[in-house]
Amino acid sequence: MGNQLSQNRPFSDLPPQMQPAVCRILDANLDRAREGLRIVEEWCRFGLNSSHLSEACKQMRQELARWHTPELRAARDTLGDVGTELTHPQEEQRSSIGHLLQANLCRVEEALRVLEEYGKLYHPDMGAAFKRMRYEVYTLESNLLGYERHQKLLKSHLYLVTSPSEDLFEVVEAALQGGLTLLQYRDKTANDSDQIELARQLCQLCHRYEALFIMNDRVDLAIAADADGVHLGQQDIPIAFARQMLGPHRLIGLSTTNMNEMQRALAEGADYIGVGPVYETPTKQGKTAAGLEYVRYAAQHASIPWFAIGGIEPTNLNDVLMAGAERIAVVRAIMQAEQPTLVTQYMLSQLSRMKTMRAYQAHLPQSNV
Repeated sequence: MGNQLSQNRPFSDLPPQMQPAVCRILDANLDRAREGLRIVEEWCRFGLNSSHLSEACKQMRQELARWHTPELRAARDTLGDVGTELTHPQEEQRSSIGHLLQANLCRVEEALRVLEEYGKLYHPDMGAAFKRMRYEVYTLESNLLGYERHQKLLKSHLYLVTSPSEDLFEVVEAALQGGLTLLQYRDKTANDSDQIELARQLCQLCHRYEALFIMNDRVDLAIAADADGVHLGQQDIPIAFARQMLGPHRLIGLSTTNMNEMQRALAEGADYIGVGPVYETPTKQGKTAAGLEYVRYAAQHASIPWFAIGGIEPTNLNDVLMAGAERIAVVRAIMQAEQPTLVTQYMLSQLSRMKTMRAYQAHLPQSNV
């Protein structure tokens, strides 16, 4: 590519004294984009074990390297660069993996925009090449967020659904400190503006603990709060409409109370379902309990993550697990607990114990099980 650049670059239109500056700008931003992509690639490879996302990063890095010619590198003047001493306090802090990835993706996107504009002065094909790559990075960012959300969903076994409380943030943070990784904000009484403000704060709190944040019922409020997804009831908008509004990379959950509703949820593309109410609960007044039979049916037929929900407490948790549940959702058991952290830890330990026991049984000879 080096010879091709020498033959085709429109540098003759620039005053000679400006040419080194343009080369330095291109060199610096090629470095910046390559470094940022490498940081993202390492997480895709070692954190997510995603060969697809890793390969996408690698291909873009290799294309950047082809543009990074010896001529551009030769223009580098590190000692004379006044920007090497400039920094910002946020550059010294990374509060989470999500924050780290977002910062570096923004870094790559900004660098590509610079390369797109200044590249037009250097080579006739450079602007178009980096414009295309910038949109590839936008797609990568979207796919990465979607992949991470689904991976976190698969690893989440305890789901807290909130109820109105004066101590809402204290209870939620206590549960997060206990290991909670999935939260749904549910409040049927608050007005929209209050819900948006509370949802945004809860979303930020969840992301600080690397947990998923889901909005109940309202797709519009989920978008406004930048939630990881929405949980729908049987009377809410169809999954297909929610997907059009949310895009392909946010999560959609659906409450189900019987096998027919479950099969429809699977066919319509839900990312996860609620299975219940297992027991009668004041949260779902007037709804007959689906019982443990529906839990047993879900254990045999559900092909996506599902959460047994409805009246589940520490006292009956073992019965639900023995019926086949691997994931549970709770409201009162944590929201009304005197020690939410301890209750969260206890439920997670019981879920982990059951998972270990099932894995052990699966490896035993059939005659011994």
